[in-house]
Amino acid sequence: MKASNALRGISRRDLFKLSGQYGLSSVVLGASALTGAVTIGDVARAAESTYDKRFAKEAKHTFKLGAAGFNARNLLIERAGVLEFARDLESRTDGEIRVEFIGDNQICGQTSCVEKTQSGIVDMYAASTQNSAGGAPYLNVLDYAYQFRTRADIYHFLYSPESVALLRDPYEQRHGLKFLFSHAELRGLQMGSTFADKPTVSTIEELFGTKNRVTGTQLGRIAMELLNLNPVPVAWEETLDGLKQGLIDGAETWASAVAYANMSPVVSQSVDLRFFCGTEHTAMSVSVFDGLSGELQDAVMESSYLAQVHVQAANEAALVNTVGASNPQKPDTIFAENGVRVADLSVEEIKKAEEMCSPEFQPAEWEQWRERLNNWSGGLDTYQDIYNVARQNTHTLAENVEPRRWWKA
Repeated sequence: MKASNALRGISRRDLFKLSGQYGLSSVVLGASALTGAVTIGDVARAAESTYDKRFAKEAKHTFKLGAAGFNARNLLIERAGVLEFARDLESRTDGEIRVEFIGDNQICGQTSCVEKTQSGIVDMYAASTQNSAGGAPYLNVLDYAYQFRTRADIYHFLYSPESVALLRDPYEQRHGLKFLFSHAELRGLQMGSTFADKPTVSTIEELFGTKNRVTGTQLGRIAMELLNLNPVPVAWEETLDGLKQGLIDGAETWASAVAYANMSPVVSQSVDLRFFCGTEHTAMSVSVFDGLSGELQDAVMESSYLAQVHVQAANEAALVNTVGASNPQKPDTIFAENGVRVADLSVEEIKKAEEMCSPEFQPAEWEQWRERLNNWSGGLDTYQDIYNVARQNTHTLAENVEPRRWWKA
């Protein structure tokens, strides 16, 4: 957890002061490269050095990147790759493209970043596909229950040429957004105070009848209803209080989201249900991308590829070494320090849940949305085709999935 501790002693006020001098992006990009215990002087020197490099020449294009709740601190917990992408794109284009990173919900939040990119308020955004599905419903295509078995399956799909027809092209054509890269986890239930004194969950029956926060995904609600999990729409910003006060029993999200959002003190058990994916993606406006020269478009794609490779390795390591989403846990991780128990469910319990809620076993419940998504994709069988691509994957460990440039078949 050392990397995530690096900025813990620096106040937000001091960081904002530096932002006034060097700009938020230079402060965040500079600070994100620091590790170990750092002082405000260290951050200032890193910000100044970064500023000098970034503004050595005049940029041809300056893009605003709205990053929901992310900042330099929590991007060292959930490794979503946003800062690595921005840093590499600026370097790769020799400063012709400059990326202004605006995080901490200052310009957009988890559910609004997608719409603000569509309307041109920002040029790029980072938020979960599930929260973004309200403004871009085609993103529901990732959320069929038990479509992906593992995080490795998700990475395999994101790298696959098939992802262009099944995800990226319809997303561009229907919503005017270009899917660049994403982190990959699988969603479970993060139980709050009402489960603090209960034994570690080992069967799905123990979760039946609980009341749980759901994101903006319509397909996620179908799975939760079939599993008798009573989905309740609760804003991400209000989820922590709901768990703490027992207004909801749990929240449908993934492990590193709990850690980066400082929810660990109120989460008692992280139940690894793995019932659909959690993908914190970065996307950009198609019209903005189309306005670039061919050379700069290539640079955006190569920086996206680099960020995808970085995320694949870094987030897998962070889940064990920083978050503590493992059994046994490392003692200095966020989950261990806050007493969050990881509830691993057996293969039999996961299969039971799959049979209760997946399109393979409950096709009628998914028919309406499946037909809608199939029509939007131009007639592909979205569930079955993504399911088949995921099962081409033979890797048990996500870090072993072969990176591929998905746009080069």
